Amino acid sequence: MKNLLLLSFMLLLFACGADENLITPKERGFQRIEYPARNQQRFVLNQCNYSFEQPDYVSVVPNAYPNAEECWYNIEYLPFGATLHLSYKSIKNREELFKMLNDSRQMVFKHVNRADQIVENFIHTKQFHGIFYELDGSTATNAQFYVTDSTHHFLRGSLYFNVKTNQDSIAPVLKYLKEDMLQLINTLKWE
Repeated sequence: MKNLLLLSFMLLLFACGADENLITPKERGFQRIEYPARNQQRFVLNQCNYSFEQPDYVSVVPNAYPNAEECWYNIEYLPFGATLHLSYKSIKNREELFKMLNDSRQMVFKHVNRADQIVENFIHTKQFHGIFYELDGSTATNAQFYVTDSTHHFLRGSLYFNVKTNQDSIAPVLKYLKEDMLQLINTLKWE
């Protein structure tokens, strides 16, 4: 009887000894991101007095917000679930320009409570100047900008993802979209 019990125990011990039969959880990871080709095309918004280049994978549509003004557009980055909200305004006088500059700054710095840092990158070209803001941390928006010629034109943009984001997971996509935003700024023409 002892031999039978010992034999049963030995069989049970050797039958369960292989590591490949153990179930182990997979490591955490993120999906692989396929970046679309950047075939640039010019978007001309004649009624709004400006144009710019963006990749052909984006969709440029009028802003559907009920209080949106005529020259407010959204650039939808469909593969990434992100939207760049563009607001264009004509400058009527100096006081209005200062109000737009102040409003833009307030829109960025209302995220200061959630941002780890806000980096201001100054933009200067022959046609306009402005600031490109990069917001690090768990903010609703990760990049905003404004550009103006200080006399006639003012354009503001803010990038939002259409879902709650994890900063680590969106970092490569954000870098890619910032390049698209800078392409817009670098190819911007007032009409």
